[in-house]
Amino acid sequence: MTETASPAVARSVSAGIAWARGRAADLTRDLVAAHGEAVDIAAPWTGEQLHTLTLATVQDVDAAETAARAAQVAWAATSPAHRRGILFRAHDLVVAQRGEIVDLLQLETGKARGTAFEELFAAAATLRHIAVTASGVLAPKRRPGVIPGVMSVRVDQVPKGLVSVITPWNFPLSLTALDVIPALAAGNAVLQKIDDQTSLSVLAYRRALVDAGLPAALWQLVVGPGDPVGNAVVDAGDHVAFTGSTATGARIAERVAPRLKSVSLELGGKNPMIVLDDVDPHVAARQAVAACFSSSGQLCVSIERIYVHEDIAAEVLVEFAEATSRVLLGSGLDYTVDVGSLTSQAQLDRITEHVRDAVEKGAIVVAGGRARADLGPLFYEPTILAGVTPDMESFAGETFGPVVAVHVVRSVEEAINAANDSEYGLNASVLSGSVARAAAVARRLDAGSVNINEGYRATFGALGAPQGGMKRSGLGRRNGPEGLLRYAQSRTIAAPSPLVPLPDSGRSAAKLEPVLTAALHILKVLRLP
Repeated sequence: MTETASPAVARSVSAGIAWARGRAADLTRDLVAAHGEAVDIAAPWTGEQLHTLTLATVQDVDAAETAARAAQVAWAATSPAHRRGILFRAHDLVVAQRGEIVDLLQLETGKARGTAFEELFAAAATLRHIAVTASGVLAPKRRPGVIPGVMSVRVDQVPKGLVSVITPWNFPLSLTALDVIPALAAGNAVLQKIDDQTSLSVLAYRRALVDAGLPAALWQLVVGPGDPVGNAVVDAGDHVAFTGSTATGARIAERVAPRLKSVSLELGGKNPMIVLDDVDPHVAARQAVAACFSSSGQLCVSIERIYVHEDIAAEVLVEFAEATSRVLLGSGLDYTVDVGSLTSQAQLDRITEHVRDAVEKGAIVVAGGRARADLGPLFYEPTILAGVTPDMESFAGETFGPVVAVHVVRSVEEAINAANDSEYGLNASVLSGSVARAAAVARRLDAGSVNINEGYRATFGALGAPQGGMKRSGLGRRNGPEGLLRYAQSRTIAAPSPLVPLPDSGRSAAKLEPVLTAALHILKVLRLP
């Protein structure tokens, strides 16, 4: 049985909810003026009302688009140094306000404080990283012409204009930072639809940027349903950045295709972990717990499939079950618990159904496997399943919760083939006593990110490297130079040298033919581009 937190912690949760209600009245004033219906937002830990939101309408989105586009004209003309200064100041404000922002994250999502701080850290680190790297990535670059000295060629990076960003509820702060901050640094305005459930933490983060000097009109926030508000946000932008389900991402791609807009999509995953036969089972178990159950598994890069070599499978499964049983499940605005609750009833229903279906069809519950209404309305124990077969819903479909299936394999080849046998390709993990051996396996996995001796944090935290999915797990990349350049358009400016006139007639072309032919041979010999 999974351990539970001290009942004394629950009293601080009630005080936190009362505090958040007052904070919401201030923060929600920064949303676009909304004229839709009012909705109550509940605290996942207790089910109590956290605050009330007024949803946007299509007309509100139109007004936000107009204001953002007007602000973008002046913003695009600002210097890289000016933008860098704002991001650095915002970084310091976010770090200084980390306690309040982490509290809001916990109260809105139900996650444990360790995971919430991990998200706050990523959001602050993104500000620093983009402040340091953006000007270099986006600066005009000299490029070679067809013949050195004959052409002067320069490539500029021009902002796309208005970027539409749609972020989910599960990691609202870090996913906002990873999509919004590079868009702003590239000279764009942002129109973002945030999830109703997790609006306060994003609003607190945006407030820090505005206090640091970002024009308020440049970053517009709206809340509301996907249809029609989300569709209006997609239609408004010159580029669309979306994080969410594969089904919704596909619909967005179809919607923007006739308009020839660019999109970046981070979508679903059924992420595998391969455990090779040279791993210490105790170490493997600890890594698996973090990889599978952080944020109650409500993470797009969370591990949901484990393939372990038969030589160590029995020992790994025992160690994994024991480590899972020691996970401290509960609520609290401190570090006394390891894993919090799910965020919504829909999540609880989906997870309950996946486990029920698996058990009815013959799977074995090795650990967990039940909801914990005694802790709160949305708690579910970290769960390990064995004997999961293709006829079960959880075999290939994304569960997006604290449920993992362990499969025994006879060889590395079998593990690689099984890991790649999926329509998804977002994240993967390889555990081995040899980094070189793990890297050889990693290079054969169909995933945009592969972690060695770690579940997801090694790649997710690598802000200088691209992160995204293969197959039906997405299009485009966030992070790294690629994450910045998705928000810019390349403009090439070239001019011929006055010393080498270009041919302007058949006769002049005939005279240049032997010269240019010789140049082709010389450039090849010298290996010049």
